[in-house]
Amino acid sequence: MVGVMIYARILLLVSLGSFSLNASALVDLSALLKPCDVVWDIPGVSSADSMPLGNGDIGLNVWTEANGDVLFYIGKTDAWTENPAKTTGLAKLGKVRVATIPALFTGESHFEQALHLYDGEIIIKGENGELRLWVDANAPLIHLNVHSTTPCALKVSLDPYRVNQSPKPIETNSTDLFRSVDSDEVKADYHADSLNDCLAWCHFDGTTNGRGRATIPEVVNWGFGGLIQGREMKADGTGTLTSALGTTHEVAITVASGKAETDKQWINEFLHPNTATFPETGEKQLAAHRDWWHSFWDRSYLFVEGTPEAKKVTQGYALQRFKTACAGRGAWPIKFNGSLFVVDWPSLSFGKDKKTGIETIRPVTADYRAWGGQYWFQNTRAMYWPRLKAGDYDILQPLFRMYLGEIRNNEATVKKLYNHEGSYVAETSPFWGALPNLVGKTNGAYTDYYFTPVLELSTMMLDYYDHTQDKKFAKETLLPFVNLGLTFFTNHFPRDKEGKLLLSPDNAIEMYWMVSNPLPDIAGLHYVVSRLKQLPEDLVTPEMKNSWAALQSILPPIPVGDKQGKKTILPYDPTLNGEVRSRNFENPELYAVYPFRLYGLPELGKADLQVARDTYALRSQKGLHCWGQDPMDCAYLGLTDEAKKLVTHDLTNQDKRQKFIAFWDKGHDYAPDEDIGGNGEQTLQLMLMQTEGRKILLLPAWPSDWNCTFKLHAPLQTTVCGHVSGGKVDRLTVDPDSRRADITIYGGQHLP
Repeated sequence: MVGVMIYARILLLVSLGSFSLNASALVDLSALLKPCDVVWDIPGVSSADSMPLGNGDIGLNVWTEANGDVLFYIGKTDAWTENPAKTTGLAKLGKVRVATIPALFTGESHFEQALHLYDGEIIIKGENGELRLWVDANAPLIHLNVHSTTPCALKVSLDPYRVNQSPKPIETNSTDLFRSVDSDEVKADYHADSLNDCLAWCHFDGTTNGRGRATIPEVVNWGFGGLIQGREMKADGTGTLTSALGTTHEVAITVASGKAETDKQWINEFLHPNTATFPETGEKQLAAHRDWWHSFWDRSYLFVEGTPEAKKVTQGYALQRFKTACAGRGAWPIKFNGSLFVVDWPSLSFGKDKKTGIETIRPVTADYRAWGGQYWFQNTRAMYWPRLKAGDYDILQPLFRMYLGEIRNNEATVKKLYNHEGSYVAETSPFWGALPNLVGKTNGAYTDYYFTPVLELSTMMLDYYDHTQDKKFAKETLLPFVNLGLTFFTNHFPRDKEGKLLLSPDNAIEMYWMVSNPLPDIAGLHYVVSRLKQLPEDLVTPEMKNSWAALQSILPPIPVGDKQGKKTILPYDPTLNGEVRSRNFENPELYAVYPFRLYGLPELGKADLQVARDTYALRSQKGLHCWGQDPMDCAYLGLTDEAKKLVTHDLTNQDKRQKFIAFWDKGHDYAPDEDIGGNGEQTLQLMLMQTEGRKILLLPAWPSDWNCTFKLHAPLQTTVCGHVSGGKVDRLTVDPDSRRADITIYGGQHLP
C-alpha cells in the first residue's frame, strides 16, 4: 500500500453532496466566516499554544515563539508506529522550525497569527513582513511562503525528535492499561545524509520495535516521513536548510507513507531526494487550494446569532467542522483522542494509583495519546454523524472503508471461535480489526460482549444511502456489512421458550455487563431491519428479504416498564435479569431515541413521545460528558431549552491549558477531545432540522432568540437553505423544489 497513492486517490473523491443552490449566491460566506477566524496578537511558548491546519490527511500544530521562530508538528492519518495499538500508536512525522534572519517579528514588535477558515491557511505577520502557511487541499504538500519588507535569510530545520536509539521503559504507578505510558517508546527516525539542497527523513517501523520484539504484522516495514525543499536553499548537514538574503522565500514539504524493505529504500522510493524538483507552488496551486475550501464551506453552513452565546456556538461549530476537514479525508478515520492535533506536555497527570494514592506525573511527547491508537466506536462515531447533514460525504469514506474491512477480516475469527456464519466489529479494535475470544468466558468487561457498533454503523450507512442514493455504495458496502452483522445476531444467540431471539449474554453498551435482552441491541435490530425493508427492489435479493423477515419475526419487544410511576423505556428486560450493577456513566435505554430512532417527535412519524421524554427525565446518568448522548437525545425529543444549554456547553468547552479555543477539554478522553465537538455539531443540526424517510422537520428544538442562516443536507439528494428569525423560517429554498412538499415546520408555521 503506497501512502502517496492512497492520498491522491482520496483527494480525488468529489463530495456527493455539493448540490448547487441559487440561494447560496445570496450568502457571502467569506464575510460570515470571518468572525469565526482565530487571531492572536501574542506569540506562544510551546505546542500548547498552537492552532490547527490541514488538508484532510496531513495535520499541523502551528505556533510561534517570542524570538520570531515559527514551529509546527506534522501529523498524518496513517503515521502508524511499530506499536499501533498503544498510546504512541499514531505518531507525528516530525517537528519543523522556521526562522528568518532578521526576524519578521519579535516579542517586542507587532505580531499577528491568524487562522483564515475560508481560505484554509495561516498567515503570521510582523513589522518586517509575513509568513503564509497552507497544506495543499489537492496534494500531499505543505507550503510556506515568506515575504519580507527588507532582505532576510530563511532557515528551516528539523527540531530534534525521536533521536533516542535505545528506548528505555518509563515506570508508572498507573494501573489503567489505556492511560499508562507505554514501556515501548517510539524508536528513532532515520535522516538521509549527503543531500545538497533538501532534507529527507522517515520513521521506519521495520520488523522489530526497537527493543528486539517483532513489530505487529500490519505495520511491518511501514514508513512515514517527509522531504523539505526550499527554492534556492542549501542543506547544512541532515537537519537544516538555509537561504541567501532575499525578500521572498518558498519552502515545500512533501509528505508520504508506505512500505519498503529498509529505511534508506523508503527514502529513495517515496521522496526521491536526489532527483526531486521543486514542486509547483505558485498562484495556480494556491487558487486551486482555496477553491477547494470555498466549495467545502458552500456545501453547508450554520451561522447563529441573536445572543452572545449564539456567536460563540457559531464559531465552535465552524472550527470543529474545520478540524474535521483537516483530518477527515485520509487513509484512516479521525482519532477521537486528539485527532492529528495532540501536543507534548512537560508534565501530565496519570491520576492516582489505586493502591498507594500517589499521583503519577510524567512528561509525554506529541506522539502520546491516552486511550491508545485503537478505535473506540462509541467515541469515533461522534465526529461522523454530523457529516450527513453537513454534506461531507467524502469524509465518511475512511470510516466506512475501515469498518467494512474489519467486519470482513473478523468473519474468519467468528467462524473459528463460534462455528457459525456472520461477523461483527468490536467496540474497541485496531484499524485492521480484531475480536475478543469469549468462548467459555463467564466474567464481564466493558467491551467484551458489546455488539452494538455493527447496528449503529448499519444505521449510519442506511442514512448515507438515503442521502446520496448511491446504489454502488449500497451494493458494495452497505449490504455486505449489514448482512454479515445480522447473520451474526441470528446465529450467535439462542431462542427463548417462545422461539424469540434471546440476546444473552450481551452488554447494554458499557453500562450493564452480560445481561439478557439489552435495549440497545433490541432497538438496533428493530430499527435496522425496518429500514432495510424500505430499500428499492433492485438492490435486494429474495434471499435477503426472506432472511430479514425471518429475523424480524423473532425479535424480542422493546423493554418498557414503570419507573417512579411513569412508563419508561428500560435498559434491559427486567424479567430476565436480577439486580445488575452499573459500570459507567451511560443511559442505554435512550438508544431507542438515538441512534436508533424508534421514539421521537410525532411529526416524523414517531410514537410515544411522552414515554421517551419521561425516560430522559428519569435517566440515571446526567452530566456534561465529552461523549455523553444527552445533547442529541434532548434535541430529538424537542426539549429546546435543554438542547440550547448543552450545545452551548459542547461548542465552547475549551481546554484551558491550550490557546486554541476549539481544542476541547479532554473530559473522559484526551485533549483535544473530538467527541464533544462532534456532538455539538450534530446537536445544533438536529435542533434546526430532523429527517426520517422522506419527512423533513424544521425547528424541532430551535430557540426563539437564536436567528440563523443555514444550508443543510437531507435524504434524496436534497439541500435545504434558508434563514430563521424570531423563531420563524422567513426564507427557504429547497433543491430539488419538489421536496418542499415533504417539509414541515415544527409548531405549525406555513412554509415561506
